[in-house]
Amino acid sequence: MTPLHLSFYAAFTLSGLGLAFHRTHLISALLCLESMMLSMYVALSMWPIQTQTSSPILLPILMLTFSACEAGTGLALLVASTRTHGSDHLHNFNLLKC
Repeated sequence: MTPLHLSFYAAFTLSGLGLAFHRTHLISALLCLESMMLSMYVALSMWPIQTQTSSPILLPILMLTFSACEAGTGLALLVASTRTHGSDHLHNFNLLKC
């Protein structure tokens, strides 16, 4: 395993662990999701260089588009939940209540 692959795997794993263990605020969960998407974007962007292909791949641009949509939706949910519940603490949210 090259050091480049190790750094991508480590960044993705640390982001996943941050998402799993630090669930106090919604903004920290959103930041962990964004760092996971960023590590996947960088890995997909470096993949043609590693495989030495000359054709550009559309997948990193598509993934970056979905990541921007996910960030916008997450921030909209953050603002809406902060306005209705008063804070972004995840323990205040009850998923079973409509």
